[in-house]
Amino acid sequence: MSAADLDLSPPEVPEPTFFESLLRYGLLLGAIFQLVCILAVVMPFNNSYEQEESAEKSETKSGDQTKKAKGPVPQARQKPKKESKKKR
Repeated sequence: MSAADLDLSPPEVPEPTFFESLLRYGLLLGAIFQLVCILAVVMPFNNSYEQEESAEKSETKSGDQTKKAKGPVPQARQKPKKESKKKR
């Protein structure tokens, strides 16, 4: 074997088809979307939203305590129960 017999040229790679290109870019966009979703979960969110949420929780807790002290309150939107059954 001589140096002239060795073929050191790069192998011929066929052009990617339309479907292969579409698949490649779709996978790339999917990976970017997943990274954005993971970062949204990991990164802390806006503090003003957190403060509003905690204020609402404290209001509902105090509201629950007053409801328990007053006792059960009947709901006005309850449907009246049918008292009579169909007789055979």
